[in-house]
Amino acid sequence: MEPLPPVTIDTVNGARMAFQVFDGDAASGDNKGGGDSGDHAPAIVLVAGGASTMDWWDDGFCRRLASGDAATGTRRVIRYDLRDTGQSETVAPGAATYSGADLVDDLAALIQHVGAVPAHVVGLSSGGGMTQNLALRRPDLLASITLMSTSPVGTVDRPLPPPTPEMAASFGSSAPPVDWTDDDAVASAAIATERLYSGSIPVDVERIRRIALASAARTASPDSAENHWSASDPPGLRTDIESIALPTLVVHGSDDPLFPLPHGEALADIIPGARLVVVPGMGHQFPPPPTWPQIVGELLRHTAR
Repeated sequence: MEPLPPVTIDTVNGARMAFQVFDGDAASGDNKGGGDSGDHAPAIVLVAGGASTMDWWDDGFCRRLASGDAATGTRRVIRYDLRDTGQSETVAPGAATYSGADLVDDLAALIQHVGAVPAHVVGLSSGGGMTQNLALRRPDLLASITLMSTSPVGTVDRPLPPPTPEMAASFGSSAPPVDWTDDDAVASAAIATERLYSGSIPVDVERIRRIALASAARTASPDSAENHWSASDPPGLRTDIESIALPTLVVHGSDDPLFPLPHGEALADIIPGARLVVVPGMGHQFPPPPTWPQIVGELLRHTAR
């Protein structure tokens, strides 16, 4: 197996940020070099959901996306650790002072820092909310957006279904603290979470264990990721997604237990020209391998020059 690209840690938007670049041009021996985005294949920036390191965008998924296809060539795929995850800027649990808008500013700054303008941004769950906000605030940085397993920001003119009863019940229960020094405890907690959020596609236990341990090994303070849930948005943040004028792909699992499918359908209806792709059996999760042929194919189609 080809080694992973190195993790780069730079100061971005005044904070430490860790990221990786899977460069399909380099892998194919056709890298033209240079720092300008015009010197590279189209850039795809992957934005994780809340409290998740970039490791959850599976290594194999990133490689497959970067490899591209014969029709449209390779891609340059960037994944990164949000604040308070992985090797990015981290403070003690409960000590964060940043807002959701700051996380969007981090994303905007990263796109410019890595020379990815205009970027194709793929946001999952709360990362999809960030992507909607970025499309409203800095459309000049973007070539397209993909909203995966997420819901419209702001209010909409239709009722949207709540989470499944099992999912809703989990919000009111307190999980026991994880002993982050115990590999089996770390893996067990991740597997239980994946099963809760998954759809009808069976959970690959060994894959989730691998990712969970890789994520924990890179993270100095895993409990700090919970800071994401207390990050508030400043007043006046735009939510008029009907004004988004970028090519938009909506990818939603048929079995999403947190945001059932009508949430994705609403996004596709409200954003002008948006296209909805329903992934059979997928829940509220980073794409599991059985979905890769469909999702990667759709992303390559959406991000073609």
